[in-house]
Amino acid sequence: MEKKRLAVITARGGSKRIPGKNIREFCGRPMIAYSIETALQSGLFTEVMVSTDSLEIAETAQKYGAKVPFMRSRENSDDYAATSDVLLEVLENYRRMGQEFDCFCCIYPTAPFLTAERLKEAMQLMEEHRPLAVLPVVAFSYPPQRCFVMGKDNRLKYKYPEYIRARSQDLEKQYHDAGQFYIYQSEEYLRKNGMIAENIMPLILSELEVQDIDSEEDWKLAELKYRLMKGKYRNNS
Repeated sequence: MEKKRLAVITARGGSKRIPGKNIREFCGRPMIAYSIETALQSGLFTEVMVSTDSLEIAETAQKYGAKVPFMRSRENSDDYAATSDVLLEVLENYRRMGQEFDCFCCIYPTAPFLTAERLKEAMQLMEEHRPLAVLPVVAFSYPPQRCFVMGKDNRLKYKYPEYIRARSQDLEKQYHDAGQFYIYQSEEYLRKNGMIAENIMPLILSELEVQDIDSEEDWKLAELKYRLMKGKYRNNS
């Protein structure tokens, strides 16, 4: 029997740092359109849906091919709602509708660098190795062990003085969440109430594929980076 997979794009309407960022125009299209189209192009999912509390976002999502079978609840639409709360609500709502999925992929609405190929790679890891989750990560560009913090005297000090004389290449490589998507086994996610903290398989990305978009400066950098990368790909084709 063919496995059922769900793509959940989480897009709240009340962004504070960049108002309306989920549907703001990014290089000619609404930001959320990139995540929707990538999920659809991957051909991996039985259903691609958007969880939102905004009618405007819902209309935009449907325009680009996503489904919005229900609106997000008020309690999961404020600044304090965790992504796990939103995802649990989505899975429970589908259950009430008589639909269950073997696995699901949470995709952020601000992930224009995500590709269908990367989604396929991640899903292959899930299918072949059966972890509880697959998470795209990127290595810190500078070793966190060599970081500074501000002291009470307004002077810099090493956070980890034991590494002052350590060579960067000798320090353990550390990674952070790429902030693009997550793939989970649905049954285990529900059983653990969204608290997946072990048996997570990484999909390692390069810095070229990743860009935080949390401020206007981030937005400008992301557009510049996106245009440069797309231009490079066109010139090499």
